Amino acid sequence: MTSVIHLPARGAPGAPPGGHSESKRARADLRKRVFPILLILPAATLLAAVLIYPLLVALADAFFEHSLLGPERSFVGLENLINAVDKLWPLLRTTLLFAVPATVAPFLIGLVAALGLNQRMRGRAVLRSMLLFPWVLPGVVVSFLWLWIFDANYGVLNGVLRVGGVIDQNIGWLDTEGGAMLAVIVARTWATFPWMMVMLLAALQSFPAEVTEAAHVDGANAVQRFRYVTWPSLRPVAGVVVMLEFIWNFQHFDTIYVLTGGGPARATTTFSLAVYETAFKGFDLGAASAIGFLWMLFLLPVVVLYLRRAEAQT
Repeated sequence: MTSVIHLPARGAPGAPPGGHSESKRARADLRKRVFPILLILPAATLLAAVLIYPLLVALADAFFEHSLLGPERSFVGLENLINAVDKLWPLLRTTLLFAVPATVAPFLIGLVAALGLNQRMRGRAVLRSMLLFPWVLPGVVVSFLWLWIFDANYGVLNGVLRVGGVIDQNIGWLDTEGGAMLAVIVARTWATFPWMMVMLLAALQSFPAEVTEAAHVDGANAVQRFRYVTWPSLRPVAGVVVMLEFIWNFQHFDTIYVLTGGGPARATTTFSLAVYETAFKGFDLGAASAIGFLWMLFLLPVVVLYLRRAEAQT
């Protein structure tokens, strides 16, 4: 009788065939999963240290009585939030009075500029570069520039109007509630319309020109071409741009602070100004955190909507 001897497969004694290759495949899969995490880890750590941790600390301060003059804190529960609710509606009204026009106005100007720059004309590149100038200036520089323009005593605007015979005496543009709000909206519009123009122009240039030319050949006038051909292609980008600009304006600080400081009579005191004044002039970090907490609650739905809209575009 002949006996048959079975030899074990290569690898560990008694290991089934293919066990070594499966182990290598498992290690490779593990490396594929771990390697992206290692790449993200430094940025995630920095984000947590710079943004998430301070945010959580600030939100926790809303439930404590905490003065900027000392490290002591005492738990007060919802007292800070209840006090902040009493100031909520005036702050929300003022913030919206600034944020909505300061979003709509630069969008309309940027749209008109983008439509103009999308046409074939001489010097288009030079004009595009010139229109980008307000955007590249720092916000504080823009604010001081417009402060000089609107100054009641030696401002450029009063000087031009007096030379043109429009006014007989200087006007204190920043001394009235309506004038101050209009001034900060104009300054913000001048600084932000270029980036909206660039985004809309990029969307226009990605759209095939043959479609617009075909509509023109079919007899569509300029308004009809914009309504039925151009605007549908711009709508997704326009929605994202408007929401992003509104988010920025809802939390804007430097232009308002430099031009008006929140005045006159708190007519331009938005959420950002209120948090700053409460924390660094009133030295009350707890009350400032409570205002910031409510501020975040109002802004959160817009941020979520923006993220969902931006995700849909990708």
